[in-house]
Amino acid sequence: MSARGAGAYEKGGILSSINLTVDGKLYQVPAGLTVMEACRKVGIKIPSLCYHPRLESTGACRICAIEVDGFRNLQAACVTLVSDGMQIKTHTSRVINARKMNLALLLSNHPNKCMTCESNGSCEFQDLIYDYGIEEELPKMPHDPGLIDDSSLAITRDLNKCVSCGRCIRACSDLQAMDIYSMAYRGVNSLPLTAFDRGLSDTLCISCGQCSLFCPVGAITENPSLRRLREAMESGEYVMVVQTAPATRVAISEELGLPPGTISTGRMVAALRKLGFDYVFDTDFSADLTIMEEGSELLTRIKEGGKFPMFTSCCPAWINLVEKEFPEYMPNLSTAKSPQQMMGAVVKTYFADKIGVSPDKIFLVSIMPCTAKKEEALRPQQLMSSGAPYVDLVLTTRELGRRIRLSKLQVEHLEDSRYDDPLGASTGAAVIFGATGGVMEAALRTAYELATGKPLPRLGFEEVRGIQGIKEATVALDDKTLRVAVAHGGANVRKLLTAIKNGDVYYDFVEMMACPGGCIGGGGEPYSDDPDIIEKRMRGIYRADELNTIRKSHENPSIKAIYEDFFETPLSHRSHELLHTHYTDRSNKN
Repeated sequence: MSARGAGAYEKGGILSSINLTVDGKLYQVPAGLTVMEACRKVGIKIPSLCYHPRLESTGACRICAIEVDGFRNLQAACVTLVSDGMQIKTHTSRVINARKMNLALLLSNHPNKCMTCESNGSCEFQDLIYDYGIEEELPKMPHDPGLIDDSSLAITRDLNKCVSCGRCIRACSDLQAMDIYSMAYRGVNSLPLTAFDRGLSDTLCISCGQCSLFCPVGAITENPSLRRLREAMESGEYVMVVQTAPATRVAISEELGLPPGTISTGRMVAALRKLGFDYVFDTDFSADLTIMEEGSELLTRIKEGGKFPMFTSCCPAWINLVEKEFPEYMPNLSTAKSPQQMMGAVVKTYFADKIGVSPDKIFLVSIMPCTAKKEEALRPQQLMSSGAPYVDLVLTTRELGRRIRLSKLQVEHLEDSRYDDPLGASTGAAVIFGATGGVMEAALRTAYELATGKPLPRLGFEEVRGIQGIKEATVALDDKTLRVAVAHGGANVRKLLTAIKNGDVYYDFVEMMACPGGCIGGGGEPYSDDPDIIEKRMRGIYRADELNTIRKSHENPSIKAIYEDFFETPLSHRSHELLHTHYTDRSNKN
């Protein structure tokens, strides 16, 4: 029986599946895959540094070297397409020696800072060095302080650690359409630099952190905050308060060794209490608050006239993009603060008064899926009148996972714990903020009922769900047909914004999220080489919504109470003072 006869078939003269032999064993795989993709599909792991299933392959690192019958030289598995009858060897002595030599060369140009590196324990390069038993036999390249960039409030770069894989470039350019980095120099000296080697703070970088999410080493990380957290806790000066973003209840599961998409809310809350926080609040509460303010703002614009489309304002990286490149759309942005910042304002006013503590004695920490949230917390227009931030410190989901591991908490033995009242009650509408389309759907659930006075005919707005890059829908609000759209990932956001700018499309309300998948794909989320990780996290988010007994923001009893006790009504004077903001043209176009 021929290799083709082992189950491969043709459609229109094109093979739909092919047969190949890997290390002496016959497999059938779909046609059109690379060797890397085909091997992973059948459970064979080929090592790599430059390869990532969500990025275009370049064959830069050559760690994925393989032997292919008929080729004299070793081939890069990540860029070599499979063909019917192909014979592949992945673990010959020639292959192993080539990988070892490449790893040794990279190690010679890599600093010995593993013990203090932010990526220690989650570094792909570290794992490969250990797995292949690489010893430091080659001379080390000198450490260059000039290759460290800590100018950004969100992201830190130490290019001494760079392995020149180019993943940061591809993430920034292909996924985000930002083109902040490009490869400079050649050979062992090649590095991903900004234009004119500027610090990130002097570029158009929007702090989305996708470069850090795809970096296989510790060359690009979130701006670290764990030391400052420890200092605040050890000082004994503060009431320690923490809030957790909607997306974290799903993504933290991966840091705890649980399957992607697992809902770990109760376990996460219990862990935070064990870490020493006095109060644990749910950012979902302030997401409900955001819907009340943002939804009311939308209805007011429709009734009284205003700039359309109205854009959501929850994503700080998206806000950065508008301020830096599209300032003409600042009037279109909702003035509502993000849920993180609304919670900060509520904690240091409403809650501080309830517990009789001065705001300056409350230390509020946010657990966020986002690196840009670190920058957002320090935006001048969102500081307290004293100049102090409402949110004192932002940790990414990755940082929380690191802190839990360092504390040696036996998370599997923790009993689920509930958020604290009054800022721990939330709805299903709030939790879906974590996924692309979630803010739009949550807003529509409330806006529809506030505008029409009628119950929703159906709870789920399926049109704005899913991983499609740009989604659109229409919603009937009595005599008004609302045209809405959703975009996620920088490239899709830019595409939709350009279409709006050119007059090709018209919408009343648009949700923009800078990261692919929305917050669940944020730059501060756990590292993953699972090509379906966004979908798995998304399923967990919508499952959390379904499990909630209340699924509309305006039906949250705690939201009703805070308006009765404190804010009076959405868009009141106090609401505008504490829950709304303004924007600044940073484009140099003015």
